[in-house]
Amino acid sequence: MAMHDDEIDVREDVVRELVADQFPGWAGAPVRRVASDGTVNAIFRIGDEVAARFPLRRRAVDAARAVLEREAAASRRFAGHSPVPAPRPIAIGEPGEGYPLPWAVQSWLPGTTAPIEFEGSPAFAHDLAGLVSALRATGTGGRVFQGNGRGGDLRDHDEWVEECFVRSEGLLDVPHLRRLWDHFRELPRTSADVMSHGDLQPLNVLVADGRLTGVLDTGGFAPADPALDAMAAWYLLGDSSREIFREELNCDDLEWERSKAWSFQQCLGAIWYYIDSNPAMYRMGRLVLDRIRANTKV
Repeated sequence: MAMHDDEIDVREDVVRELVADQFPGWAGAPVRRVASDGTVNAIFRIGDEVAARFPLRRRAVDAARAVLEREAAASRRFAGHSPVPAPRPIAIGEPGEGYPLPWAVQSWLPGTTAPIEFEGSPAFAHDLAGLVSALRATGTGGRVFQGNGRGGDLRDHDEWVEECFVRSEGLLDVPHLRRLWDHFRELPRTSADVMSHGDLQPLNVLVADGRLTGVLDTGGFAPADPALDAMAAWYLLGDSSREIFREELNCDDLEWERSKAWSFQQCLGAIWYYIDSNPAMYRMGRLVLDRIRANTKV
């Protein structure tokens, strides 16, 4: 079942032909689709050391290329500052027969993503705080948050959250959720932007033996509200480890509440949007919402 109304069907045979035509050095290398619950790209391994990312949603070619170029630059910066491995951009492929958009090639990062129900250990919380601290330490170079995604003004998301409330009638306790959003949206912003990954959740972190071993989907590395990466606490940690993460990041009460606000904005949409098409995203949305509700009094 497709996740999006405008979703592109990306076939393995098409990818194999595009790779062979545009990158002859990889012609003949095995091409294998990577099983993933991700919602933005179809991922294919090319041989043992390279991966190709094919955007799943239709858009204008020039706009798609601009996004890939911006993500490549951000991923390159991220990899240069992250204390754990991250993919490095290699090239951008062109549209071709069977696929209408540009696509990205990057290094393959071996490892296992965290399970959806992951509750990281104290050692993992330490690793996670170290990652976020290292990213913040890179400095924004005078840049500030741009765009309309998460990481700016919470109230800019009122329209989206209202749509989520309407879509969630009969599925969630919407009156209680409205009270939560009324609380979250009024939280003031007092901290300057910091460099942020922007989506530290189970599908984007690699783990082994309870430790953080890698980070994926780094193309959103950019200035944002410090609370944006603090939201990893609600996606990746249980109660005891969450407190370790908070202490090591030195999150004050306001930043901590705003981390719940950004998590709420994201997980609320995942529940109704993916209830039929992506069970993993639906479960993650439910889990995070339960954690937020259990830790917020309104």
